Amino acid sequence: MCTKVKTGLRVAVFLAGVLFIQIPAEAHFGMVIPDEDIVEDQKDTDLNIKVMFAHPFEGESMNMERPVQFGVMVDGEKEDLLISLEPYEVKLYADTKTFKGWQADYKIKRPGDYMFYVEPVPYWEPVEDCYIVHYTKVIVDAFGKEEGWDEEIGLKTEIVPLTRPFGIYAGNVFQGIVKVNGSPAPFSEVEVEYYNEDGVYTAPKGSFVTQVVKCDANGVFTYAIPEAGWWGFAALNEDVTTIKYGNEEKLIEIGAVLWLKAYDMGE
Repeated sequence: MCTKVKTGLRVAVFLAGVLFIQIPAEAHFGMVIPDEDIVEDQKDTDLNIKVMFAHPFEGESMNMERPVQFGVMVDGEKEDLLISLEPYEVKLYADTKTFKGWQADYKIKRPGDYMFYVEPVPYWEPVEDCYIVHYTKVIVDAFGKEEGWDEEIGLKTEIVPLTRPFGIYAGNVFQGIVKVNGSPAPFSEVEVEYYNEDGVYTAPKGSFVTQVVKCDANGVFTYAIPEAGWWGFAALNEDVTTIKYGNEEKLIEIGAVLWLKAYDMGE
């Protein structure tokens, strides 16, 4: 995306340039994962929310600096939660060492749809020769109010759900509209990845790690969710501004990231 070349492909050269093999690059995902996505019991009102930057299917983490902003929006009102973030050591299933992530505790006080969101510090990615900023959100429904899940937070870029992003079965179709600066972003590329938390699944080939769909002319994308668990959707675009790295101005990949959880029937 950042280098004006199709995101997700690197070229490895063998035998003095005679043989070329395309190898899928690992997709980056901002992650905001609560321990509950649907709260129906008073005993579940104390949420723990993990914030990290990782390759979720392949179980590999990266260090994440303290975010620029972290908050929640409910009933159209925003609350700044940045002060509640505490560092913690992330170690996903494929990690050989720990990395820096963040976590926060939050108590649900009333019915509503709680939209937790984070804006990170720009991350320099030398492989893609650009900075990456993933504006990430997740929606927690509390006590069945089911209102507000389709509202916009007002982030630079975000996915606005067209399908209710909770109470989803594996096999359901999910739709969202990608927006940049409040306007639909037609033909945006959307990367989709499963949070392979315990390393249970292995991709048959590299292309299966990160699924890719594109928005239509109205900025709408569609994806059928094949498995229960957490799924991340990252809609990628380029910012109009740049950041200087050394003596060069570098592009910024802005990602609108949304996480949701699917369930098996009878779970």
